[in-house]
Amino acid sequence: MASASPLPSHRLPAVTPHPGPDAADSEFLTTDEAAVFLRLSPRTLEKQRVLGGGPRFRKFGARVVYARSDLRAWADSRSYGMTSDPGFAQRSSVR
Repeated sequence: MASASPLPSHRLPAVTPHPGPDAADSEFLTTDEAAVFLRLSPRTLEKQRVLGGGPRFRKFGARVVYARSDLRAWADSRSYGMTSDPGFAQRSSVR
């Protein structure tokens, strides 16, 4: 009886969500598009919706969307000059 040879181990390419064709012009982004915009995981945004601390979002029925202006404002509110910045230490200890 011939033994079966093991399957070749091929690495699958990483799947990176790409914004849809209209995302570049849209004021509102889906969770996946917002995650790409912020360079975060979509799961991080999902957790922040539950726990707080993330960017503002809108719900249209079951659909969750993020306004580009809210994403920029949230990112700008996390801007620091150095790690000894008092705001940095205060925000980091809350997590």
